[in-house]
This record gives sequence, structure tokens and C-alpha cells, in this order.
Amino acid sequence: MDYAAILIPFAGGLGMFIYGMQIMAQGLENAAGNKVKPFLEVLTKNKFFGVLLGMLITAVIQSSSATTVMVVGFVNAGIMNLGQAMGVIMGANIGTTVTGWLVSSVEWAKALSPANLAPIAIMVGVVIMLAGKRHSSKDVSSIIVGFGILFVGISTMSAAVAPLKDSPEIVNLFITLGKNPLLGILAGTVVTAIIQSSSASVGILQSLAASGLVPMSAAIYIILGQNIGTCVTAILSSVGTKKNAKTAALMHLLFNMIGTVIFGVVAVLFFTMVRPSMANGTITQTQISAVHTIFNIGTTILLFPASNLIIKLAEKIGRVDTVEQEEGILLLDDRMLETPGIALQSTFSETLRMGHVVMDSLEKASSVLFTQSREDIQVLKTQEDLVDKLSAGISEYAIKISSLQVSDREHQEVAHLLQIISDMERVSDYCENISEYAETLYEKKAAFSELGTEGIRQMFAVCTDSFQYALKAFEEGSREKALKAIEKETQADDLEISLRTKHIERLANNQCDTEAGIVFLDAITSLERISDHARNIAEEVLKKP
Repeated sequence: MDYAAILIPFAGGLGMFIYGMQIMAQGLENAAGNKVKPFLEVLTKNKFFGVLLGMLITAVIQSSSATTVMVVGFVNAGIMNLGQAMGVIMGANIGTTVTGWLVSSVEWAKALSPANLAPIAIMVGVVIMLAGKRHSSKDVSSIIVGFGILFVGISTMSAAVAPLKDSPEIVNLFITLGKNPLLGILAGTVVTAIIQSSSASVGILQSLAASGLVPMSAAIYIILGQNIGTCVTAILSSVGTKKNAKTAALMHLLFNMIGTVIFGVVAVLFFTMVRPSMANGTITQTQISAVHTIFNIGTTILLFPASNLIIKLAEKIGRVDTVEQEEGILLLDDRMLETPGIALQSTFSETLRMGHVVMDSLEKASSVLFTQSREDIQVLKTQEDLVDKLSAGISEYAIKISSLQVSDREHQEVAHLLQIISDMERVSDYCENISEYAETLYEKKAAFSELGTEGIRQMFAVCTDSFQYALKAFEEGSREKALKAIEKETQADDLEISLRTKHIERLANNQCDTEAGIVFLDAITSLERISDHARNIAEEVLKKP
């Protein structure tokens, strides 16, 4: 038998299958766009919601490996705790079964067989790609073309391996795998670890099954091994991360290994004691999809109540100590770039966190001019350094997102975020300036007059309100609060002019200290510019469609 003539088209079919799966997943993710982002809020809920989230994301991106890699990134960034990660991992295992059902639809949906429709799907997708001018049209074409290429790949693989059913060596190999559970599990683990995709590994198994090569017992043991092999990608991605992130990858491995042991024992008992005749009977593509789904759903149902024990075991093996997240650490991770919609939401969350740091600085600045507290002056300078680091890190991450294949809307959102980040950072700069004015007053033993103090307090109140409304508008996407911020900024402009005019009159009449007078003018200028940046943030919110 000419094995080269089998292997070469099989390898080409596998390449088309994986490529089709990737571009279909990319098209789905791009089409979902901002619709993916609200689901990130589920991460703050319980493990059950995490399971649903894991299922959804994995069904969209067609890869449990990619989902668990993102989970490692979330945990490494401190966005997700291990309990939430456990839920998403369990859901990812269920979501990855979608690809198998798509492939097996050649059997259970013959009237609309994707294998027959694949060439038509590719042609339709290409026409849409060439004719469509909108980005959304290209996303739709990617989904259709990817769908077609995926099935051309699986058909090519199935056709390539068809002659192997006449090879005694291959037939005996599968019989051996069926009789030896450990060898079957090992084979599934190794193949999946090499190609780093359980969906692709299941697709290979289904292409072999289509040729009538695979006994049922061998298929089940290989499927069990595939669920262990898929953990390799997350484990590799955890290299160089914190212990918590390594523990998340370890949880995935433990969860799948425990499930494999449980179902492996059940399968051995079933084939040896209950229905020995079924062991050597060939398995269909649909049956492979069913076994894959039953295994993953069954494992989740069985181990969900014991998930906290798995977390503790992983922590013990990984020697993890619970530590508090440092405020200055950027809670973003490149692993999240696998799904730009979620990465964008994470960027939004970090920008909001930075905004709250700036708000805290503004509130401290509102009193430091009067108290001249050395402690508050130092805190303002420390917070300015923190904001500078956050601003640089978030901006760099946002630019990475814009370099990905994202929708026009997401490109616009990145542009809005970059502008808002810049405005928040400038507000922090002015808060630091105010701390320096407080130092000047302290060193020169100067103080504002009663009228000057009242004027500064008024200016602080209006400008603080302006920024607070702008921050709330950004957080909630509220046009009403954005308009309030703009209204307060207009008040700040008028108040600054009025206070400046009155202050110059007091200086001319020697009614206030000259040193304090200079600080007064600098302070109201800084505050007026803070309100300008608050207005800029509000206007960015209003620009969003």
C-alpha cells in the first residue's frame, strides 16, 4: 500500500480543516464584536455563570484551548479568581463539542449535507468577500468560506484514509487501541498535544470513522485522551506567569484527568462486563460527537459540586499563596487578545480603574491646598506615577487590539479609549500641579484670604462635579451624564473668569498676600483645564454610536 499517497492528501485535508476552523472562528468573533463584551460581567458572578460563559466563548472561537489560554491570562492579570476560572474551564470543555457536531452533520443532516454544500458555501463566501464593501460583509464571508473549507478538509481527509480499511496493520492497530485503554488514551493525548486542538483531533478521528476504520472502544479511549492532550496549550501558555495562573492551567489538567479516569473505568466495565460485543463494532461520526458531548457534559455535572476541592488540590500542587493584587500592576494580559472583544472590555475596565484613581487624586487635591498635608502631597505624587504607568500600559495594549482583525466599530472604540486615557492622564497631571502649589504655600508660609478660599472651594466643587459626571458617563455610557459634565465645564469657564477678575482687583487693592495670589491664579487655571479634559471625555462618550 502506498502510504505516501494517503499521507500527503490527508495532511493537506488536515491543513484545510484547521484553517477553515480558524477563519470561521475569526469571522464569528468579529461579527459578534461588542456583543461578546457584556458577557465579561458574568465573571463577577458564580461558577455556574462561568460555565455558561465558557460554553459561549468556546462555541464562538471554536477552541477550548484558546478559551483556557485566555483564562490563564485573566487569572494572571488578576481579573478572574480561581473559582471563576474553574467554571469557565468546565464550560469550555462543553463548548468545544460544537465542531464535532458540525462535522458529523454529514450523517444526520444529509438533505442539507455540509459536505455537499461546501463548494457552494466557498463560492458564495468569496462573492460576498469581493462584492461586499462593509467590514461586516467580510466577517460574514469569512464565516461562510471557513465553513466550506472546513468541510472540504474533512472530506479530503476521509477520502485519503479510505484505502486504510483494507490494511491489516491499521485495522489491527485500532483493535489493539480498543483492547488496551491506556494505549488508546495515550494515542489521543499525544495527537491532540501535537496539533494543540481537540476539535481538530476529533475531526481526524471522525474522518477515520467515516471510512469504517475505528472500533467503538478505541474511539472512546482516544476521545478520553484528547481531553487530556488539549490541556497542553494552556500549560505551555502558563510558563512565565504567576503561580495563580499556573494553577488555573493545572486545574484544567486535573479536571480533565479526573473525568478521564472516571469515564475510562466506566467504559472498561461496560465493554468487558455489560456489552462486550459493542467494543469491536465500528463507530460513526455522529456517535463520536455524542460520546464527546456526553463525556464533557457528564464530567461537568459530576465534578461541578467538587470543583472547590479540585481548586484546592491544584493550589496545593502549585503551592499557591493567596496574595492581594497590587494596585500598580496592569490587569491586562496578551492572552486575552485571542478574543479582541473581551480584550477591549478588559481595556475599558482598566481605563475605568485608572479614572477612579484620578478621581481620588482630585478629591485629595481639593483639600490639600488648605491643609498643606505633607502626607497628602506625597500621596498625590505617588498616584500621579501610578496613573502614568497605567496610562502607558493601557494605551500600548489598546494599540495592540487595533492591530488585530477587528471591526470598524471596535477600531473606533479603541480610538475613543486612547483619547479618554490621554485626558484622564492630563487631569492627574494637574492634580500633581495642585500638590506642588500646596508645597509652595507650605514653604512660603502663605495662605489664601477668606474670599480666595471661598472662590477656590467653589471652583473645586464645579470641576470635581464635571470630572465625576464625565467618569460616570464613561462607565455607564450615559449621554445624560455626559451633558451634565459639559454643563459643569461651562460653569467652570465662567467661574474662572469671574474669580480671576475679582482676584486681580484684590491684588490691586493689596487685599491678599502676593505669594498666595500667584498660587491662586495658577490653581484656578489648573482646575479650569481639569474641567476642559472632563468635557473632552464627555464628548467622546457622546460620539459613540
